[in-house]
Amino acid sequence: MKALINKITTTENQVTSLILRITLFIVLWPHGAQLLLGLFGGYGYTGSMGYFTQSGLPYIVGFLVIFLLFFGTIAMLAGFLTRPFAAAFLIMFIGMITTVHMPFGFFMNWFGSQKGEGIEYHLLLIGIVIALMVTGGGKRSVDALISTK
Repeated sequence: MKALINKITTTENQVTSLILRITLFIVLWPHGAQLLLGLFGGYGYTGSMGYFTQSGLPYIVGFLVIFLLFFGTIAMLAGFLTRPFAAAFLIMFIGMITTVHMPFGFFMNWFGSQKGEGIEYHLLLIGIVIALMVTGGGKRSVDALISTK
């Protein structure tokens, strides 16, 4: 078990991973706060779950999306279990692309001319989480503390 934890948390003391973790948090945590707490014009947990389940998403998947966007981003900011959380985000973004956003093409709906949002935002986030899966938490991460013990 110790070898597995070490493999998951091992990281180099580099600032690049820290920058990626901070960027991911800044971009995604407000979405989690909308879904869970109703901040930033969101509907909160009950409203968000209602939307997800009415859209055909299983309850557990909706719950995991909200959990990941709120608590997962906090864990990523701290650099705690960076690789597993990055893998979870990767799965979530691929799911979002394939189930919702692919029919709307590549571009975001900047001018309201499409019926939905394209995939460019998700591709950027996929790039960030793949980089974090490769590099780990990096400088100032809980993973670095765990792997040195």
